[in-house]
Amino acid sequence: MTISAQTRTQPLTLPFSEEAASRLRALDRAYTVVPRDGAAVLSEGRGAEGAFIPPCLPGHLGDPAFLSAHGLRFAYVGGSMANGISSTELAEALGRAGMLGFYGAAGQPVEEVEKAIDRLQAVGIASGTCGASGAVPAAGDIPYGFNLIHSPSDPALETALVDLYLQRGVRLIEASAFIGLTLPLIRFRTAGIRRAADGSIETPNRVIGKISRVEVAERFFSPPPEKFLKELVSRGELTPEQAGLAALVPVAEDVTAEGDSGGHTDNRPLVNLLPTIIALRDRIQAERGYARAPRVGAGGGIATPESAAAAFMMGAAYLVTGSVNQACVESGVTDLVRRLLAAAEQADTAMAAAADMFEMGVRVQVLKRGTMFAMRANKLYDYYRTYPSFDAIPADIRTTLERDYFRASFGEIWTSTREYFLRRDPAQIERAERDPKHKMALVFRWYLSRASRWPLAGDESRKMDYQVWCGPSMGAFNEWAKGSFLEAPEGRDAVTVAYNLLAGAAALTRLHALRCQGAAADPRLARQEPRRREELAVFFS
Repeated sequence: MTISAQTRTQPLTLPFSEEAASRLRALDRAYTVVPRDGAAVLSEGRGAEGAFIPPCLPGHLGDPAFLSAHGLRFAYVGGSMANGISSTELAEALGRAGMLGFYGAAGQPVEEVEKAIDRLQAVGIASGTCGASGAVPAAGDIPYGFNLIHSPSDPALETALVDLYLQRGVRLIEASAFIGLTLPLIRFRTAGIRRAADGSIETPNRVIGKISRVEVAERFFSPPPEKFLKELVSRGELTPEQAGLAALVPVAEDVTAEGDSGGHTDNRPLVNLLPTIIALRDRIQAERGYARAPRVGAGGGIATPESAAAAFMMGAAYLVTGSVNQACVESGVTDLVRRLLAAAEQADTAMAAAADMFEMGVRVQVLKRGTMFAMRANKLYDYYRTYPSFDAIPADIRTTLERDYFRASFGEIWTSTREYFLRRDPAQIERAERDPKHKMALVFRWYLSRASRWPLAGDESRKMDYQVWCGPSMGAFNEWAKGSFLEAPEGRDAVTVAYNLLAGAAALTRLHALRCQGAAADPRLARQEPRRREELAVFFS
């Protein structure tokens, strides 16, 4: 039907009915919207006339190459939240459901990360070859990955984690908060690189880079920097031939465009960031001609069926969720934190000084409702910028810090901080003894670091100091779940949440097909009410 500027026709519009809503929820069935007696009705199958609604199952969403590369059935990733908030239980639950979960290794002692490797590898070995190997796993195998966070204030930790991952055969990492690439990251990516019998390049270790800036994305899309390859060759960790192969592959085969999210974030709107990063990937692929083009996923703000559908429609190869998983029963937080998250609204977040990159002025997004952490953290950073030492801070402010923030004297906190760094990084102590401003920074970082652990330990006496990483998407999820079985935190499990986001996205994709054909539907048909896992399971089997 042609619509001219002079003649406008009424579009074919599918009206709301419970029957129509039920049929549209049958994602595996095809329908045609046809006119009948002056109205529009749904007819099963593909008709000769009318607007066609194709089947769209959750497994059809995203990039099939991403599914194949990671041995998945669904293009859905549980991102790594630090301090084990993304727990082994969460990674296992998602893995068993045909999705991918990462363990949140950031902020964890290396010994604790090794325990998590033991647990997840036991799951993989018990059911067959671990999915992290790169091959598509057999039925029952559990794919998973581990986090590697950029640690400019503690580079030894980054090195120790890569040592551990290489020793224990961890093959997949999510690289987060990187500003520039580092030698440990490149060492992990290039270890074991080789030329296959068919001439292709095999890279046993894979990286999913999480970024929110174009210049960082470009580094992940590019081959490893030559200076790092030369250093690895000089250390005997790569042969010259391997270095030559490494110069032909990207640092990351998958890059997540992370919009406005909890924790480390640049607060980028995903609707702007994702297309920009996809266009950058296309340009670099045209220049480099990789055998397999890197894939681009979407994270930050994915919390409702609508946001999931929008990301896929913009070309996301996969989705990454974070805040919504933290509020689920499998996460590593306490019930109190889950209740705080379940009560959050979209405006209940704030940016606060980050512990790991405090001196650089890096900030993280946190929950502000029910806690004073954001305000206190930012005051600490202001004092750090303003004063050359703790002793130079006015006496009344020092008293407030020791009484309300530290609940101990500066000297007492310094004593415990000094003992910690003598074990971990003695160079920090040597510098602090020369530079009182650095000494002040280490004590301030003590508060910021402990504030992320008090909620995990369930220390209710420190509730006002809780640092809970959270983005506005948490509030969007809570609004969507209101009045349903998902409203209460004890009713939330990560797989049910994932099922709803993916099934809802599939249903909305079907409705979008109507618009592409000049037809329309009553807006009530687009409402994706939360459904229980057993109701959705038929589309995920």
